[in-house]
Amino acid sequence: MNILVVDDELDIRILFEQKFRREIKDGTYIFEFAHSGEEAMLKLKDGSNNIVLILSDINMPGMSGLELLGRVRKIHPDVPPKIFMITAYGDEENRTKASELGADDFLTKPIDFNNLKEKLHE
Repeated sequence: MNILVVDDELDIRILFEQKFRREIKDGTYIFEFAHSGEEAMLKLKDGSNNIVLILSDINMPGMSGLELLGRVRKIHPDVPPKIFMITAYGDEENRTKASELGADDFLTKPIDFNNLKEKLHE
């Protein structure tokens, strides 16, 4: 499963590579990383990476995760990838907006990686 992680925190890659070490090694998950919504759109544009899940932070400079979510849903109206929104803020306003824009799930930081792994197996 190819997963695109979108987060402006540069250490997010190291964290995911540590938490998914075994799954990366055996090829269960292939992670790509983007540090902005704009970079994520570029990675999704050519379609060659076969992304099936996007894990996106909501609060990022430039294009927010919610803006990214809206754009991805417009680009892939028939068969969009799954999109899980991640934020340090568990407020109802962001959760409602993410749901309205078509988010498949909503996670809060710090990420509970055991919970995330369970969701990935569903």
